[in-house]
Amino acid sequence: MRIMALDYGDARTGVAISDERGILCGETQVLAEWDAEKLAGRVVELAAARGCGLILLGLPLNMDGSEGPRAGKCRDFAGLLLSRGAPEVLLRDERRTSVEAHGILRANGKKERRHRQSVDAVAAQLILETYLGTADNARRQAGKS
Repeated sequence: MRIMALDYGDARTGVAISDERGILCGETQVLAEWDAEKLAGRVVELAAARGCGLILLGLPLNMDGSEGPRAGKCRDFAGLLLSRGAPEVLLRDERRTSVEAHGILRANGKKERRHRQSVDAVAAQLILETYLGTADNARRQAGKS
């Protein structure tokens, strides 16, 4: 089963999808969409087309762990995904993923102005990779056997 991770944004949403075994990140992309309803439809269609049984949605928490207005938008988007027929949706702490994504791209010689869309995809990849290394994923994988 593939796993999809989303770095949800107002204008762009980063997407990362694991390999079929749910062990490695297999692909990334950015969906450019302002309308949350349309975006939810596109995400659900993509998840179905790629055989994703789980969607990880980055939850932007404040550094102290509290939730701000952006976290509320992500919770609303999770509900929208589920109402559109998405498989299971898990909210995952995404603190510092965008900062790390900028650092990764800079370290690889990407210029700041030219990598704005890439940041969203790399942030989604970081959300996915963090989950793939967890005990939760190991239990999920063991339960499939």
